[in-house]
Amino acid sequence: MIKIMFVCHGNICRSPMAEFVMKDLVRRAGLEKEIFVASAACRRDEIGADTYLGTREKLDEMGVPYEKRRAVQITKDDYDHYDFIVAMDEENMRDLDRMTGGDPAKKAHLLMTFAGEDRGVADPWYTGDFDTTYMDVLKGCKALLKKIAPAQ
Repeated sequence: MIKIMFVCHGNICRSPMAEFVMKDLVRRAGLEKEIFVASAACRRDEIGADTYLGTREKLDEMGVPYEKRRAVQITKDDYDHYDFIVAMDEENMRDLDRMTGGDPAKKAHLLMTFAGEDRGVADPWYTGDFDTTYMDVLKGCKALLKKIAPAQ
């Protein structure tokens, strides 16, 4: 089984959006037994909080199912357990680099690099633009799924 962990600053906007978008893509592809998806925060600001309202509203608008959850922080054990640690921006990548001692297994990636773009996903907590964040997340998740999906 391939295990993916999406991370962002607080695990209430971008990483849960990516988690639920990817779970929906995986489900639609019939790959639930081959691919496991979760999300976590790099920082402690929002630990215990549910997915942010703006993210839930955008997922509702796009017909992407989600469930009530609590933000958690990524751990060293998570790094060891997951195959891909997918960050939303360079700050997350720096946090992962510190936590892992330099990403020795080369598991950490910016989401948009899977779509051929060397940039982060803007945080809608600050921008208020959940539409652009969603489009980036969808583009990145589709590209990641294409890269890792078992041959069908």
